[in-house]
Amino acid sequence: MSQPSHPASSVGALALDAEALYRELLRGVRSMRTPTTRLAGIASGGAWLAERLQKDLGLDGPAGVLSSVMHRDDFAQRGLSASAQTALPFDVNGADVLVLDDVLYTGRTIRAVLNELFDYGRPASVRLAVLVDRGGRELPVQADFAAARVALPAAQSLALARDDSGNFQFQVKEA
Repeated sequence: MSQPSHPASSVGALALDAEALYRELLRGVRSMRTPTTRLAGIASGGAWLAERLQKDLGLDGPAGVLSSVMHRDDFAQRGLSASAQTALPFDVNGADVLVLDDVLYTGRTIRAVLNELFDYGRPASVRLAVLVDRGGRELPVQADFAAARVALPAAQSLALARDDSGNFQFQVKEA
């Protein structure tokens, strides 16, 4: 059964301007960056953010992409998804890795991508920046930077979408 999706601004009083939040994320990432910082986005929304940040910050080369698929604790139920595979175009060993994601919720995806990241080496540090922290944590995970914090009912999910010109919007889906 398909789930109806709506622009985030049409659901209740929730109004999130994804482009404005991206500009806030850009400001936050700019202030967090060091000369050894490498960007890695979680497939797919976080990878889109990392790709655009890499360009907007004038950084050389592509940003990394982290997939949570192989380390998810619900792998048996979800199986392999069609999302992007991990691609880290930098040496993880000794790097300051800034992981990017669109929405932080339970923390389970972050746990999975940390396991994936450590399969590639031992970074000096790992930090997390997200567009939206929606609460509802099941694991002790928190973002070092969140452009916004919102509360959503458990029956709703928030996902980043990208149009053909690369502009971001949020979609809220009802369970």
